[in-house]
Amino acid sequence: MKHIVKIMALLVALSAVWISLLLTSVVPESYAWLLPLYFIVSLGCYGLSMVGIGLMQFPCCPQEAVLLQKDIIQAKDFLKTRGVDFGSN
Repeated sequence: MKHIVKIMALLVALSAVWISLLLTSVVPESYAWLLPLYFIVSLGCYGLSMVGIGLMQFPCCPQEAVLLQKDIIQAKDFLKTRGVDFGSN
């Protein structure tokens, strides 16, 4: 199933629950009107926490760092043969 279909199905389900809460007296009306705002705020908090956790658990790859440094040196040598001046090492 495509991602957009899943998202749309979730939005339709949440909208149906929200409308049913507005039509019934289960939740006070003043609280029910704020539920979409609470959902958006909690979705933003979830997104920020996932980014933060991803940054804290970012893997360190020393082998890849060495390969990247070799690639940078090769690129600088290639560009120096083409006449590009870097100004400082």
